[in-house]
Amino acid sequence: MYGASGERLDKEYFAAANELGRLIALGGHKLVFGGGAGGLMGACARGAAEAGGEILGIAPHFFDEPGVLFDRCSRFIFTDTMSQRKQAMQLESDAFIALPGGIGTFEEFFETLTLKQLGRHAKPMAVVNTLGYYEPMRAMLNAAATGGFMSRSCFRLFEFCGTPLEAMAFLRSAPVVKGSVRRLTDYTK
Repeated sequence: MYGASGERLDKEYFAAANELGRLIALGGHKLVFGGGAGGLMGACARGAAEAGGEILGIAPHFFDEPGVLFDRCSRFIFTDTMSQRKQAMQLESDAFIALPGGIGTFEEFFETLTLKQLGRHAKPMAVVNTLGYYEPMRAMLNAAATGGFMSRSCFRLFEFCGTPLEAMAFLRSAPVVKGSVRRLTDYTK
């Protein structure tokens, strides 16, 4: 799960993130996320924890500061770099969900989407479009496809979903391909 770490967001974003975590746990799935205690990452993890779910946090060592990381993870993987963190998340996840977020969320989502387009994984991907947050991204991608900068087939690699419930329904209907991200480096020391 990718999502914002910021705290100054509309309460509906937090409610949707919490619901997503709860749905992941109630569906018997493990939440794999960036380990943060704050923002939408923390709200999603709290939802999963409250529903008794398994939670895997992944973060670089330099985030290991008081109050930064979610303290109720079932397991935590520490990496040396942000790049290793992304790779660990890609390896440990069976599917990817992007909640609203900023530069980090965009970067993680688009790298994972690029890897899928290049055939490096075949795992399902969903974007939770809470309050229409991702409409500008949808418009940008449409403009890129219209202008010939990308293929329209890229839109078949992920799904825009209005709610966490729609995202989970989409992921349940998609085939899961375990272990399909190829290991480039070892992210653990």
